[in-house]
Amino acid sequence: SLAAQLKGIVVDESDNPIPFVNIWVEGSTIGTSTEKNGTFIIPTNNEKSTLIFNSLGYEKKILLAKDCKKVILKGSAIELDEVFISNRIETKRKEIGKIDNATFEAFPNGPKVDCKFFPYLSDYKKTPYIKFVTLFTDSKIDDASIKIHFYSVGNNGLPAENLLEKENIVYLKKGISKQRFDVSNYHLVFPKNGIFVVFEKLMIEKNKLEKTTIDKNSNLPKTERLYYPFLLYNYVARKDKFTFFGGKWNKEQNEEKISLYEPAINLVLTN
Repeated sequence: SLAAQLKGIVVDESDNPIPFVNIWVEGSTIGTSTEKNGTFIIPTNNEKSTLIFNSLGYEKKILLAKDCKKVILKGSAIELDEVFISNRIETKRKEIGKIDNATFEAFPNGPKVDCKFFPYLSDYKKTPYIKFVTLFTDSKIDDASIKIHFYSVGNNGLPAENLLEKENIVYLKKGISKQRFDVSNYHLVFPKNGIFVVFEKLMIEKNKLEKTTIDKNSNLPKTERLYYPFLLYNYVARKDKFTFFGGKWNKEQNEEKISLYEPAINLVLTN
């Protein structure tokens, strides 16, 4: 309901609006994103709730909801490893992350941040650069957008530092499809301790599609709001399960492999 919504705006230190900031209610699955004009609406009316504001290039900010009518984010200096650009010949390509006999599933609504971990293998020395990221998606609208990030692996085995110096927003075609994006301009070398590819769903008006149906029980109109695109998932066996909840990453480690859903993301490496 409208009474259960908190409205605000996120700006930088020069009072310029910041688009696509991800906002989470700490310790919950409630979240949203800022629009292009920096405004946001988040479904909570509890002024004692704690909100987490996070966007690449800015310092993370944690505030009580009552203090979030106007949020100012301070720019942060991102320290990245020095990039050595060599004369690439790109005579070899290797696609990794493919699942045999893949069955795709979609999880339609709500805010979503998820990842797929790619371990390092010794034969990647022959194709050390990440050229493409491939996503399997389902969208009912054209040019639906999501964020794609590449994270290093921390000492605790969780996603740690963002390896990009700016937000990577990708726009996807309508329909169910395999979509490939060239990321070679980032000059990413596959890290020796592996890499996390992370996607963030953007809960913005442009990605929203409303559908009105008649409720079978009450016989009254019911409006369903869906945010696209849906990233498709594979059902796989893994020992480690990574989840993002309430603004932070968590890891569930098991002695034996368990069946779980994993984002359908592939990488193409080159030399």
